[in-house]
Amino acid sequence: MPFSEFNTAEFQQFVQDHLEENPALLLFKYQGKVAFDLKMAVQQIASRQKAAKKLPTWSKNLNLLFPASISVEQSSSEQTASFKSKGLAGNCLIDLTGGFGVDCHYLSQGFVKGVYCEQQAELFQISKHNLSTLNPGKFDFLEGDGLDYLRKTTQHFDLIYADPARRGIGNQKLYKLQDCEPNIVDAWPLLKSKSDSILLKVSPMLDLTQAWAELPDIQKITVISIRNEVKELLLHWDKANEGASRMISVVDLESGFSAFEFEPRAEERAQSQFAEAGKYLIEPLAGILKAGAFNLFGERFGFKKLDRNSHLYTSGNFAADIPGRVFEVVGEISPKKQEIKTLFPSGKINVICRNYVTGAEELKKKLGLKDGGEDYLIGTQTATGFKLYGCKRVQ
Repeated sequence: MPFSEFNTAEFQQFVQDHLEENPALLLFKYQGKVAFDLKMAVQQIASRQKAAKKLPTWSKNLNLLFPASISVEQSSSEQTASFKSKGLAGNCLIDLTGGFGVDCHYLSQGFVKGVYCEQQAELFQISKHNLSTLNPGKFDFLEGDGLDYLRKTTQHFDLIYADPARRGIGNQKLYKLQDCEPNIVDAWPLLKSKSDSILLKVSPMLDLTQAWAELPDIQKITVISIRNEVKELLLHWDKANEGASRMISVVDLESGFSAFEFEPRAEERAQSQFAEAGKYLIEPLAGILKAGAFNLFGERFGFKKLDRNSHLYTSGNFAADIPGRVFEVVGEISPKKQEIKTLFPSGKINVICRNYVTGAEELKKKLGLKDGGEDYLIGTQTATGFKLYGCKRVQ
């Protein structure tokens, strides 16, 4: 990677001037007309465009270098990386799976020194450049296997962080921790011997009970969502908290509600009450459903479930800070196309299906509907069968 060429004023000016343009057209338009590596410049533009929402400040910083888009796609967002860094501090941390370096950069802000490890040569060089630009002199850089480094070093770290790769042969997704690279399950005794605090970022598809089955020492799991979409699961272990009860914490970084926290055994003890749909239907945030708080959510807020497997709740009232979406029920609607057309002549209505006989896309096709407007059609199951409700969202 010719960093000297990347640092030229002409190269950076080209990237800045064409950030809003189609990268493919730029290759065609400027081929043979510039004195720098056009393909590299276009890669910078394409990657920055894809990262604009995920990495807003990095994508605007022309002193940073971006890798191929796949590495950007797999990196944490600035928002989740910043959240992970809260309350973490010490002398030295090590990131065993440095990647694009976003997590390493934010996590390091509470530490005097950081060690960045990465096995992919080009990604290592890019991130070394970026981290050195953002935090001169703060990092030691290891191109190679972070676990091998841990085995050989005598240093004890205040924090070990890892984000194991979740794609195997053929690019298939992997959801068991022991199938990821590096194998944190096998390396767990090593990690505990080298640090008093371990933080792991794992697939949002990983089942929480599976995480505890593979790593029983984990004391806390944090479910992170953004705009009601689960983005990350964090596994926490701290030597100082050995013996503490297991805890699950759910946060949504843009909803404004405080964390929904509970012990798994509290969910096991909680009992759901059931009822037909009343004035309001409530759907918990996706993170709460991911955490499996199906009984505890209703018990904690005084809501009743429509059905054991529907995970929709009903109530005659609600508080303003409920961690979920709230819909006012206008009425039950017959699933007949002609009646739907009479009620919604524009054919626009937002369709949601939860434990219904069909999915939302199939229902829209059957009834000739498309998403849009202010109205909602919610399909679900209650104790008396499958139902469709016309609703208005109120929170």
